[in-house]
Amino acid sequence: MCFFAVAFLISPAAMSQDTKPIPSPRDSVSGTAAGAVITINYGSPSVRGRKIWGGLVPYNTVWRTGANPATIFETSKTIRVQGKTLPAGKYSLFTKPNPKEWKIIFNSEVGQWGDVPGGAANDNPAKDFLIVSVKPMKSDSFHERLTFKVTEKGFVILWENLAVPVSIKSAR
Repeated sequence: MCFFAVAFLISPAAMSQDTKPIPSPRDSVSGTAAGAVITINYGSPSVRGRKIWGGLVPYNTVWRTGANPATIFETSKTIRVQGKTLPAGKYSLFTKPNPKEWKIIFNSEVGQWGDVPGGAANDNPAKDFLIVSVKPMKSDSFHERLTFKVTEKGFVILWENLAVPVSIKSAR
């Protein structure tokens, strides 16, 4: 009887913790680009009224491109990203935002937390496998949460009022 009373008292408290929203929930997207299956697994932070570009995410500094564990980019086939070859496999995805040009960084180390104490991105430059440059643009609509979309032409990073398209082509 005592067990049921304790379970009854604990259950509502445990259930209330389950309903609390997670500030940067994990999300993932998968699709086909240039014949390869592309999967991106990331933490999706919200704008929540903050200045994102040049504020929360500083310019000219490597960013973990998401929240919590490092964002993982996976391709089922060798592809060409912005004209450069990326072999099939899993990579941590980092970026270096700038108002006019972004660096997209595919790092061979996976499974690490996205940043280190003090807030710097946990990108080991010695393991940067591929770095490409892309042009950011104003998005068609406001995106409260960081979102990735995979299209036949590549993938797009969307957050706040910004879209960052990355071209993917077949490696033939």
